[in-house]
Amino acid sequence: MARNALAHKLHRPDDTFSLRDQLNGERLGGILLLTAAAIGFALANSPLSEWFSDLAHTEIGPEALGLKLSLAHWAADGVLAIFFFVVGLELKREFVTGSLRDPRKVSLPILAAVAGMAVPAVIYSIVVSVAGLDAALRGWAIPVATDIAFAMGLVAVFGRGMPPAFRVFLLTLAVVDDLLGITVIAIFYTANLSLIWLAAALAVIAAYWVMTHRGWNPRWLLIPLGVLAWYCMLQSGVHATIAGVLLGLSVPARPIGNDEVSLAEDMEHDWNALSQGVALPVFAFFSAGVPVAAGGGDLSSVVSDPVFLGVLLGLFAGKPLGIFASVAIFRWVPGFAMDASLKLRDILALGGLAGIGFTVSLLIGELAFRGDETHIDHAHLGVIAGSLLAALAGGMLLSWCSAAHRRSHDAGLEDEQGASS
Repeated sequence: MARNALAHKLHRPDDTFSLRDQLNGERLGGILLLTAAAIGFALANSPLSEWFSDLAHTEIGPEALGLKLSLAHWAADGVLAIFFFVVGLELKREFVTGSLRDPRKVSLPILAAVAGMAVPAVIYSIVVSVAGLDAALRGWAIPVATDIAFAMGLVAVFGRGMPPAFRVFLLTLAVVDDLLGITVIAIFYTANLSLIWLAAALAVIAAYWVMTHRGWNPRWLLIPLGVLAWYCMLQSGVHATIAGVLLGLSVPARPIGNDEVSLAEDMEHDWNALSQGVALPVFAFFSAGVPVAAGGGDLSSVVSDPVFLGVLLGLFAGKPLGIFASVAIFRWVPGFAMDASLKLRDILALGGLAGIGFTVSLLIGELAFRGDETHIDHAHLGVIAGSLLAALAGGMLLSWCSAAHRRSHDAGLEDEQGASS
């Protein structure tokens, strides 16, 4: 990104911690993400599936600190926090100095996120209610989540030519979606929420905010503080990656003192490479490793199960429907506004990408049906199938929209050249 190259020429708040630039290109990061996911899925459905399962469930870490977690758990709650930290940094810059300064432009993706959660929940509830499975209504929240990592990975691979507003809209929607999804877990699916640990996490994040805004930003101070905030959030029972988002949002997005580049931009440059090159591929490798044969029985019994159908339809149809309909209706309502560079077809593609559930959806499935392995497995397969269909549809729509934007851009350049001659 151009701003990252510029940052090297200016006075940066912390020039002692600069990772290599190669991985800052999101296209390479997206390719690594999708490749890792494909490898994980292939291993989970190959003769090496038992080895992969043993690897994912291998526990490491100090048990005395409550950190003896499986590798899959470390991938979802640990290294993925780096990605959420970068997301928080980017959102902070957009809210303070970018396009999201306009409250009307912020309100539309927030509304779309809410609608994109409500419609899938309603579709799932209708499917299982019609089938008479009232006990399965506990899974209503499974199809409401959007997986930011996979969605942004597809944008990096297939979204060349899309206007910057598309990424900002999707990022805002996905983060709001994820925050609301975690809130749903905390309220409806968390039996052991610790308010003391949660208060401790928020206190550490507040200290992080004070230090960064006062210009106290050496890495030997901020990194341990960030890890402590993550640890407290993990112990609270709330999904630990939320600590990453809140830490990113606490970093100042305007230059302080003699700095010509804000600390948020500086940190984003430094941490994006680690996020793209390590955190996201590791997460994708484990989270996509779900065996198709899970749940037992033949395929027909799986695909006819209302839990499977409700989750699949909620992600593949409900998410795009809720997002597209809300934007199409409310973009004309006072108090809401869609960026002029975006078209409704772009929102349709965005809705498809938002139907990629994975991480949080898989987690909610386990929490909703704890003790019922059949429902858990069928819910997981519904998440996988719905997410794959949404990824295919979203990817194709995104490629089509990208090509249309590139043609429009090229036509505009030709008109400018004709006018100047």
